[in-house]
Amino acid sequence: MNKGVLVVFSGPSGCGKGTVLHHYLSGREDVFLSISATTRSPRPGEKDGVNYFFLSEEQFKEKIAHDGMLEYACYCGNYYGTPRDVVYEKLNAGINVILEIEVQGALQVKKRCPEAVMIFVMPPSMEELRSRLVGRGTEDMETVEKRLGQAEEEMKAAPQYDYIIVNDTVEQAATDLHAVLRSQKLKTDNQKEFLNEVFHYDA
Repeated sequence: MNKGVLVVFSGPSGCGKGTVLHHYLSGREDVFLSISATTRSPRPGEKDGVNYFFLSEEQFKEKIAHDGMLEYACYCGNYYGTPRDVVYEKLNAGINVILEIEVQGALQVKKRCPEAVMIFVMPPSMEELRSRLVGRGTEDMETVEKRLGQAEEEMKAAPQYDYIIVNDTVEQAATDLHAVLRSQKLKTDNQKEFLNEVFHYDA
């Protein structure tokens, strides 16, 4: 069985990456969206084990000490990370796994897993990003300004990714994501099992 494809999906807060993923994943069973762990407090409506694994700082650091995180980063005073056991379980079962993670953690994954497909989501403009952050209504203006400053720094890392998707409309961004994943599925490296079965080819 061919292993699944590991996809890293990043973008600044407010760029709509979560909305794009939700649109893309709707009704799909061939892709697993990894659930991150975090030390931040849950937002209204978020559930533990569904949106995030909500951990104390002590619990998070214990996982780091036991190599239980594929990657982790500190963002706006809180830790975020990807528990590694579930990711590898899905990949080994031939299921594609998407990691929706921040830039710091994404670059860690790129270093540890060079085969990972790196996708960066950009807002159409900084003005639009500000409008989206303010429109969420979940944070005060001081936090919004902090996130905008962080976003500018994060976007400087975009050239280190394999693909850039501009989220002008959710529908088009989801279509672009599908095109990227489809192209990866068709790569020769991901078709070796098929080549073996049909042509008895062993690369």
